[in-house]
Amino acid sequence: MDSPHAPVSEPLRKGPVLAMLAALLFGVSTPLGKNLSEHMSPQWFGGLLCLGSGGGLLIWMLLRRIVRPHAPQEAALSRKDLPFFGLSLLFGGILAPVLLAYGLRHTPASTASLLLNLEGVLTALLAWFVFHEHFDRRIFFGMLAILGGAALLSATSARSETGIPWNALAIAGACLCWALDNNVTRKISNVDPVQITALKGVPSGILNLLLAASAGQTTPTPLALLQGATLGFFSYGLSLVCFVLALRHIGTARTGAYFSTAPFIGSALALLLTPERPAPAFWIAAALMALGVLLHLTEEHNHFHRHEALEHEHLHYHDAHHQHPHGPDDPPGEPHSHWHRHEPLEHAHPHYPDIHHQHRH
Repeated sequence: MDSPHAPVSEPLRKGPVLAMLAALLFGVSTPLGKNLSEHMSPQWFGGLLCLGSGGGLLIWMLLRRIVRPHAPQEAALSRKDLPFFGLSLLFGGILAPVLLAYGLRHTPASTASLLLNLEGVLTALLAWFVFHEHFDRRIFFGMLAILGGAALLSATSARSETGIPWNALAIAGACLCWALDNNVTRKISNVDPVQITALKGVPSGILNLLLAASAGQTTPTPLALLQGATLGFFSYGLSLVCFVLALRHIGTARTGAYFSTAPFIGSALALLLTPERPAPAFWIAAALMALGVLLHLTEEHNHFHRHEALEHEHLHYHDAHHQHPHGPDDPPGEPHSHWHRHEPLEHAHPHYPDIHHQHRH
């Protein structure tokens, strides 16, 4: 090998940090975006968030190639990735932002922030029972606590004249769309996260803005356009880049668990920025959600396991999972990205269900 081995535990350190950074960036979007969402249609708001995310990251990709032309390159999207990318674009890039914008218009920001914890719950449920990701009792009871808090908030949310909490349901619908997005994105998390986010943000943003224009909706002011695009770049673009990297390192359900701290960040900021005085149910829900997040953050997983043969491409170091030969056309130095084969391997160490640990239990 051409360099010392990176430690096996590196994903255990990187994954939670990246997921928490994604949560921080996304968490501030609810209180900061509430005022904007009240002064423009859901299509305009969702379109600006997506276009700011994708457009900003396309500029980042261009600058990255100009400033650091010889820097290590991530794996690019391939033809086999396109079905998963298409589903991610539909659910996460088109449907979710519009549903969230509708829900934010008549829901207190602190309540909306905590309702967004449903994304972590739904992400985990889909990961466990549809995509068969491993979980234990601690993770299960943590998600139950979060779901209980979200259900309490939904029951006390603002209701329409028909008695149905449409605003809360719209936010829950956005969470379901993002949960589907998270799970299908996990299938392509070995690919460049900046490319994934940029290519998802631009078309979904353009589509939403075209829908707004065709419906004759009022065009926001230039300042509102700039604010919406900027919020989209940081709270959606950079947040999703960190989220995809976390998916690569610690799997879908665990990433969703760490990301569940985002509503607490948004809620705390909302209470600082607005005169809202939350009802007692808010604090009960917050306590339930805090318990659920704590159970997730203190989970450990270590046992003897077997890696089956695997072939794929992603940016990597030569750690214990990457002991493979190189050809003359493979890039030098580390980290680097090239197509490589993992031979069967048996060992024990702390791990998460990352892209190399999809074994049976």
